[in-house]
Amino acid sequence: MSATAELSTLGVSIWLDDLSRERITSGNLAQLIDTHNVVGVTTNPTIFQQAISKGDAYAERIAALGDAGHSTEDAVFALMVDDVRDACDIFVPQFEASAGVDGRVSIEVSPVLAHDTQATIEQATVLAESVGRANVLIKIPATKAGLPAITETLARGISVNVTLIFSLERYREVVDAYLAGVEQAAERGVDISTLHSVASFFVSRVDTAIDQQLDANGSPEAKDLRSKAGIANARLAYEAFEELFHSDRAKKLLADGANVQRPLWASTGVKDPALPPTLYVTELAAPHTVNTMPEKTLEATGELHSIEGDRVSAFYAEAHSVMDALADLGISYAEVTQALEDEGVSKFIDSWHELLETVEKALGATR
Repeated sequence: MSATAELSTLGVSIWLDDLSRERITSGNLAQLIDTHNVVGVTTNPTIFQQAISKGDAYAERIAALGDAGHSTEDAVFALMVDDVRDACDIFVPQFEASAGVDGRVSIEVSPVLAHDTQATIEQATVLAESVGRANVLIKIPATKAGLPAITETLARGISVNVTLIFSLERYREVVDAYLAGVEQAAERGVDISTLHSVASFFVSRVDTAIDQQLDANGSPEAKDLRSKAGIANARLAYEAFEELFHSDRAKKLLADGANVQRPLWASTGVKDPALPPTLYVTELAAPHTVNTMPEKTLEATGELHSIEGDRVSAFYAEAHSVMDALADLGISYAEVTQALEDEGVSKFIDSWHELLETVEKALGATR
């Protein structure tokens, strides 16, 4: 059995953290499904900006949008919706085989709306309708303004990928927003068994930020903690997941047909070249999770001889010890995670503007 098949058997869903027109039309996406047990795809503004800026795979469609008089932003959304819709169609077998758990493709609301609740709700609804596929997930950032948007979007019967989660406190708020959304959906007569959600907990970015502070400290204790914070943080999120979905509130919803909101490990490509390329895959393997892998991480995982099994649920005490040791060194978990959230939104906004500029130039050339 391959390592990716072992992960799947353990209960880890492998989603590719990339999408492009070329990946769809070349058959590469279908190939990864067959060879690496890929059962979903995530996207974001950075991924689309990189895809559209390379080669001419989008040239014909951009020309058609230009001829039709579309604005730059409308053209961007049309291009994204095209790719996501076509990817959704490719994943129909996985969607049906998993009863809607997998076979999912995510599309993100504009990051410019990260602090605007109502605008996020309306755009999430439009995106879901535009893609028009049952296996789409709408990505909404876990900002303070994003939390009520998550609840209302779910209440409207739309499945959600909650993104940019860094702190355990915010993760608990995300779960609360999810449960509230499912409760409100049930009140509105929505079949809650069709509602699915993942909570995307970012991993490597936590290590990058905290390792910088550990390096500045320079003590033996600090050196010993390098590249341990991201995994510890994610393991404690899984501990919270097990606790929250065993609450009386969650049990009632699950008994009525609701689904758990699975933890998703995002940003699982290592940033430090000294680390094993599969570190955030093997060390975060656990049932009822999703791991979104860049292609390099996916290929490295495919080359592993085996997976050690669940590397999360037996490591809670160790994870707490890591976080306590970081606090003892004066590293503020709250400050780091809030800075990462702010930076994450900012980076996606920058990518969004770059994406608009790329498409604007292409539209200009066609006109």
